[in-house]
Amino acid sequence: MGNLLHCKDIVLGYEGKAVVSGLNFNISEGDYLCILGENGSGKSTLIKALLGLNKPLSGMMIQPAAMKAGDIGYLPQQTAIQRDFPASVREIVLSGCLPKCGLRPYYNKDEKKLAEDTMKRLGITELAGRCYRELSGGQQQRVLIARALCAAQKVLLLDEPVTGLDPKAQNELYELIAELNKSGVTIIMVSHDFAAATRYASHILHIGAHCQLFFGETADYLASDVGKIFAERDTHERTVTEDDR
Repeated sequence: MGNLLHCKDIVLGYEGKAVVSGLNFNISEGDYLCILGENGSGKSTLIKALLGLNKPLSGMMIQPAAMKAGDIGYLPQQTAIQRDFPASVREIVLSGCLPKCGLRPYYNKDEKKLAEDTMKRLGITELAGRCYRELSGGQQQRVLIARALCAAQKVLLLDEPVTGLDPKAQNELYELIAELNKSGVTIIMVSHDFAAATRYASHILHIGAHCQLFFGETADYLASDVGKIFAERDTHERTVTEDDR
């Protein structure tokens, strides 16, 4: 498997002020990397760096010449306004091809075929003519993943993709993402869901209070002191939640 990204001693921030420091990790083709961390730990800043929107304050972020920021399909967190977008599913999926159009004011045959094939791949062909705002949360996320895949076929960066979904829709989306990974798509997912991360991901990057706590394979993470602490915390939080019910 080829190496897609190598980060060494990365410091990220704004206007010379560090937000997160000491990042050392690799992403290879076919990986399923889950980035864990509390709010404010620097995950959003890292996302911007991975998308090429932020340059490191120091350290090295090395990508092969064939790999560019535009090669990453991005699924951001949705706002309420975005969920109410009045366009058809086909229009939204096709919009992932916009970067390929350049100055051309229309989609060509290949781009239209890519959109149709991607909708079929994600099981949303029958929704193509439906208005996006009328779909369930889980269906909307499938549409947005299809859009991201039209933009970039090999790498998907997902920011809290199951936020706001009911448990059934969450499980279905996690299974879909896992299937995409098995088919060869490299997955980078930012999440608060410890259980899902350790169930599906091949690698874990855990960011603490603005610094890296762990990077490595999931099995090694679960066996580490950091993994054990957060596994116990997750179990406790789930028990409290069930008791409240």
